[in-house]
Amino acid sequence: MTTTRVRKIASAAAPKRRAAKPAKKRVLIEFPAAGLRRADDAARAAGVSRSEFIRAAVERQLEARDAEEFERELEEAYKANAAFNLQILKEFEHVDRETWEKIP
Repeated sequence: MTTTRVRKIASAAAPKRRAAKPAKKRVLIEFPAAGLRRADDAARAAGVSRSEFIRAAVERQLEARDAEEFERELEEAYKANAAFNLQILKEFEHVDRETWEKIP
């Protein structure tokens, strides 16, 4: 029996590992009582736990921040490349003009 065949048999016989759950940490936060009541009401209406509701809210906030950062980086890149982009535009201006002239 070849070494490769032995490895295949051994790996097939090995117990399957379950996918690890994402690590979670417990945190203690202070909430104004009115805000907590509103969060509890909203979580109940959404059919999720308080923890899941707050986790989702934090995730949305983080995603919004990431999107804002990405937009800022794009804006900076556009500004940094503005002169180069104008140069390319001027180089291909005749092609655009020829195309427009062909349109009935």
